[in-house]
Amino acid sequence: MFDSVGWGEILVIVVAGLFILGPERLPSAAAWLGKTIRQVREYATGAQTKLRDEMGPEFEELRKPLQDLQSLRNFNPRTAVRRTLFDGDADPLGLNALKNNGNGTNGTHGSSTPPAAPPASRPVERLAPDERPPIDPDAT
Repeated sequence: MFDSVGWGEILVIVVAGLFILGPERLPSAAAWLGKTIRQVREYATGAQTKLRDEMGPEFEELRKPLQDLQSLRNFNPRTAVRRTLFDGDADPLGLNALKNNGNGTNGTHGSSTPPAAPPASRPVERLAPDERPPIDPDAT
């Protein structure tokens, strides 16, 4: 409910409450606030339970669109493309084994196992030190 409220904001609210209410009334105000929040939660839970009991299986059909909206709220384009193109494979090209240490080893020191081979593709052609890269006029 209060996901965006951090410790800094809570500290400011407590200090403001201390100045507004004073040290003698602040504990009773905090107890009243806690009791009120607890009652609201109990009412909300009771209402949800009552709706679930009265509607039966139709309640879950109502919740499905809300869950879909929640998943859209956590939308990440990179994850969506990876899930669509690679069926959820987190490392489709097997690159994690190659870039763990940056030198092609798979994170084990002194191991006799060779690093994982990259997928079959055309070989990378290196340019000579003074050679200019090829330019595709249609692409620019």
